[in-house]
Amino acid sequence: MSAVLTVSVILLTGCGSVSGMAYGDNLQDSTYGFALKTVNSGLMASSFASDLCVTEGDVEGSSSVDMTNCSTAALFDLTTKETLYAKNIFMQHYPASMTKVMTALVALQNASPDKVLTATDSVNIVDSDAQVCGLQSGDTMTLDQALHMLLIYSANDAAVLIAENIGGTVDNFISMMNAEAKKLGATGTNFVNSNGLTDSNHYTTAYDMYLIFNEALKYDSFKEIINMKTYSTIWHDSTGAEKKLDISSTNLYLTGSVTAPDGVTVIGGKTGTTNAAGHCLVLYSKNTKGNPYISIVMQAYDQDTMYRVMTDVLKLIPQ
Repeated sequence: MSAVLTVSVILLTGCGSVSGMAYGDNLQDSTYGFALKTVNSGLMASSFASDLCVTEGDVEGSSSVDMTNCSTAALFDLTTKETLYAKNIFMQHYPASMTKVMTALVALQNASPDKVLTATDSVNIVDSDAQVCGLQSGDTMTLDQALHMLLIYSANDAAVLIAENIGGTVDNFISMMNAEAKKLGATGTNFVNSNGLTDSNHYTTAYDMYLIFNEALKYDSFKEIINMKTYSTIWHDSTGAEKKLDISSTNLYLTGSVTAPDGVTVIGGKTGTTNAAGHCLVLYSKNTKGNPYISIVMQAYDQDTMYRVMTDVLKLIPQ
């Protein structure tokens, strides 16, 4: 694995910051593809790629995916380990709330679902891009409750709550996220927060999101949560009084507002939206045979474009 870490160091150095990213721009054209070439040439530990989909660049073939007003898309076959579609998957983008997949992964790796979390003033988020569930200092809930808020409703304050309680400090939790990214070979990624709010030094690639999401799917609780259409819970404030929350998924395939192609069942996923990131989505789906797939769309111009492109990608799933 030392070779993986070496490549990580090489690729993460020299990543300059970019401000005011407009739609259609990218943080930088990542040279992350080098890492995949080293896999294919045998220079990287074989264990890195033995159970992963690997490609050196775009894979389009005769596909009919309309990428108008969308930068990046991908489809990975988890059974055959093939990359069925890839467009700009090594290009770095702001991930928005797809970041929360890594937040959930690190939390599940380091704490039990029944761990009690206590909120501090850090949960008071005023960013206009931030969706919140109204946490206040002194509020208490379990990690399981917070993960539901994080993944179903994309609550940014829940992301901070998790980071501070699991990492001891938010900064330490971010270090844990970046360490996990390197461990997974996600060399085109850098995190500076646990919720995905825009920062010029907070970025990832579609291929890295595949690596991160693929790892999170190893946890049954993660798969169960991302499959939920709605969720209701009660937590307590600093006085012990109950606070109730009823939420619905931000994933329109789950709510029925968008229909998946025939033969494809969307199990769940994670949305992401900010002005800088555009509209993003990573999905876990299955075909009629029950075979699993991961699909990703990044930096779509608007929500309609994101779901249109994702539906085109899902149509490539073999039946």
